[in-house]
This record gives sequence, C-alpha cells and structure tokens, in this order.
Amino acid sequence: MIHEMRTYTLKPGTVPDFEAQFVKWYQLRAKYSPLLAFWHTEFGFLNRVVHVWPYNDFKHRDEARAARANDQELMSTPLGGEFVVSSQSEILTPAPFMKHLQLEEQIHMGNIYEMRIYTYQSGSIPEVLNRWAEAIPHREKYSPLAACWYSEVGGLNKFYHVWPYKDLAERDRIRAEAQKDPHWPPPTREFAVRQESILLMPAEYSPMR
Repeated sequence: MIHEMRTYTLKPGTVPDFEAQFVKWYQLRAKYSPLLAFWHTEFGFLNRVVHVWPYNDFKHRDEARAARANDQELMSTPLGGEFVVSSQSEILTPAPFMKHLQLEEQIHMGNIYEMRIYTYQSGSIPEVLNRWAEAIPHREKYSPLAACWYSEVGGLNKFYHVWPYKDLAERDRIRAEAQKDPHWPPPTREFAVRQESILLMPAEYSPMR
C-alpha cells in the first residue's frame, strides 16, 4: 500500500472556504478511492491543508486519477483552486508497524494531531524502522500512534509520525510521561538531519478525526 500526501498552501484566511468547497468535490470523488485524512495547520506553517489518500499501489492511484479526470460532473465541480497559492505531493509508504485503518466510517482518535517530520541520513531508513518497531509498543502505552510513513517519492529520507491528542494539555502530559520511559524515544538521533513539528486540526468530514 502507498499513501499520497497532498499539501496545499492557501491564501490567508481562506481555509474555511476551501474546506467547504472540498467536501462537495469529495462527495463525487469518493467513489474512485477513499480519503484517509483531511487536516489544516494550526501551529507552524499556517494556511495549509493536508490530505492523505491511500492506494493499493501506483497502478490503483493511476486508475483512480484517470477515472476522476474522465468524470465530467466531478471535473466541473469547483475544488477551490482560486484559494491555492502552491501545492506539493509526496508518495509515502506506511511503516510496517502502522495499524491498518478501516475507512468505512469516521475514526475518532483526537481533537488535534501532531505531525512530526524527521529527515534522516541517506540509507538509514531501514535501521530507523527497526528501532522504531521495537520502541512503538512502549510508546503506545501512553497514547496511540495514528500514522507513520517514510517517503518514497518527493522529499527523500523523510519519516512522518502522527499522534492524536484531546488537547494541548493532554499532549504535554503524555509526552512528559513517555519521555520518562527508558524505551522511548528510539535511539535514532545519530541518523537525524532535521526535525519539524506541526499541529493539525481535522475537518468535520475527515475520516481520521
């Protein structure tokens, strides 16, 4: 399985308008493949929306996008392009320990999501995955992992992990508790090049919310 993460930077103040248009478009798009998550940024880079699409493989992605392009009703439905300043796409592979999520109905995991994006040294991702796989069961004693990916196409050597929380106070409490655990965090600092963190809010229609 692969996941495509599409990130749009919007004109200031237009996130609510874009989300309102997107849901109308998605109601027509959903028959070709489901959406996994739709978030907008709250801290960090503002005026951004992040949407994640799961596909069985690249062939499935190509077929879904071709079907979309041939759907006249869908193509004539505004997506909100007038609000978009820039866009980017990355193809991500789920980590072996990421739980498969059923998308038939909404999955309520938290009111906010923290996405942490680590860039590692070239060639180190396999060892990073091994060390994370050993540590994740210890971290999930405190709160669940929502998603974890590594990049295949786009920015390379990137590692994404996403954590849901009820609110910022819960985030602070859980992170403080987890950092006391001798098994967390996994020992991957020797491979780290860059670290980023953004706080995301799910749209009302996001399957993962």
